[in-house]
Amino acid sequence: MADAERQVGYTVLAWLPAVVMAAVVAVDLTAGPGVGFLPLVSLGPAFAGLIGTWRRTAATGAAALLLCAGLGAYDGLFETRRGYTAMGSVAGVTGAGVAAAVMRVGREEQLAGVRTIAEVAQRVLLRPLPQRVGPLELAVSYDSAVAEARIGGDLYEVVESPFGLRVLIGDVQGKGLAAVEAAAVVLGAFREAAYDEAELTALDARLERSASRALDGEKFVTAVLAEIRLEDKEIVLLNRGHPAPVLVRPEGAVFADPPVYCLPLGLGLHKGPQVQPHRVPFRPGDQLLLYTDGVTEARDGGGAFYPLGERAELLRGSDAGACVGALRADVIRHAAGPLHDDAAMLLVRYRSQLAEGG
Repeated sequence: MADAERQVGYTVLAWLPAVVMAAVVAVDLTAGPGVGFLPLVSLGPAFAGLIGTWRRTAATGAAALLLCAGLGAYDGLFETRRGYTAMGSVAGVTGAGVAAAVMRVGREEQLAGVRTIAEVAQRVLLRPLPQRVGPLELAVSYDSAVAEARIGGDLYEVVESPFGLRVLIGDVQGKGLAAVEAAAVVLGAFREAAYDEAELTALDARLERSASRALDGEKFVTAVLAEIRLEDKEIVLLNRGHPAPVLVRPEGAVFADPPVYCLPLGLGLHKGPQVQPHRVPFRPGDQLLLYTDGVTEARDGGGAFYPLGERAELLRGSDAGACVGALRADVIRHAAGPLHDDAAMLLVRYRSQLAEGG
């Protein structure tokens, strides 16, 4: 919808110079020279400079000068200074419009380069996840709170390790480039350690060491580590001060609250509760939704938080990607506008044998 609206706006602006100049000509011919509308022909190149290239703006200015000269001669304005004043106004606005178009196109090219770099950085940091891993179906959604940004302080990753499918979702304190840098450190450590460490607590210790070195105790990263053990039909969860995941089962949705909330990654020098993994059943037909607080802290106009537990029913469709997309759209509708914090969601669906056969 947003792309369609932008296209409509672009089309309106593209035709606006011609429409304005035609309207000025019509008024001048109808009302006569006494109205004094002729200098308004300069609005054509002025509007052209808002959206067109400098060549298009110059061509529009040339057309405006021809119209101005023709109408000025028709109205007899060159017998006084009025005709020359109108021509000077059109020429001056055309020059300003051409200069503005040159600067605008340069900025657009620079912005396009920045967007390309951001897309590459996103592919490096937040790599596309596989849609299927055995009987598991994966889907992800990510929205950055920074306008035009593709990445932010939220992070996620999935690694197929010898010890089971390991999943990470996290949220770096703060925003901007510093948050992106911290996310890169944690993701790099997870991708390496997930293959090496047999125990989830050892994997967590590796992440803590990497985060502590990189963040210098000034920032922290809330995170949830999950290890999916299909042979045991269970998930081992380890929560580092992060919102509890949601387990969506055929009989209903529940939050997988940890026995104790531990300190976030990067705060290992502070005393706190000992890290305690906990196990939850995970059977065919179950789903695990991991998310960041940008989802649950999205507020509506009355200040109410997004009721994720109630809206988890949106995840019961047949396609995991479509379900996550519907939940994302529902969060944005609830907030009635752009989100004020990064928001990531990662859904792991344990497909039932019936779904596998279908």
